[in-house]
Amino acid sequence: MNQLVPAGKRSLAEVSAETQDYVTMFIDGQMFGIPVLTVQDVLGPQKVTRIPLAPREVAGSLNLRGRIVTAIDVRRRLGLKDREGVTKPGMSVVVDMNGELYSLLIDSVGEVLSLRSASFERNPPTLDALWREFSTGIYRLDGKLLVVLDVQRLLDLGRSES
Repeated sequence: MNQLVPAGKRSLAEVSAETQDYVTMFIDGQMFGIPVLTVQDVLGPQKVTRIPLAPREVAGSLNLRGRIVTAIDVRRRLGLKDREGVTKPGMSVVVDMNGELYSLLIDSVGEVLSLRSASFERNPPTLDALWREFSTGIYRLDGKLLVVLDVQRLLDLGRSES
């Protein structure tokens, strides 16, 4: 199952119509992906200031080159356990949603993958119900599952949490 697509001698338009580019990230050992065009920045550990009375998924805010950015704890958003006992500091993927910047707090960032659009699958019924709510689908990659997150749904804090 060859997922990575070499550009070869095809035109850029042909390649982009057949593939999607994703920034991969890891949370609690699971690989997730978000469309590369939604990513503004990738940051190392940041000082996050807690916001009183904010929803549980909002870790706080951080200052990114003079801009206040809302930090979302993706672990909590996806119903995963907190990072207790983890020694390696987490990372942050900054995304732009309708002109507003958000920082997605994750464990680590992987690489950018160009994946064949034809290999994209709908969410299987066995995928956690909460994850299905925030996912557009999956890719099966050499024994690993890449869950593609819908950033807009993930940032809609009005959506239910388990």
